[in-house]
Amino acid sequence: MLSLWRGMYESRDFGARPILADALQDVGRDNTDNLTHCRDANRVPVRGCWVVDLILDKE
Repeated sequence: MLSLWRGMYESRDFGARPILADALQDVGRDNTDNLTHCRDANRVPVRGCWVVDLILDKE
């Protein structure tokens, strides 16, 4: 799963966010704010997204 997040981060293609939200939920990471953020089609994803940074442990 981390490789998918890293790939999104490096390529700046965040289209797989909803799929990765499902993967997070499958492994017990069920923070509603994070999941909702990833599944919201109205958000414009950008590099530096707080959810991606949180998961990748970036500062």
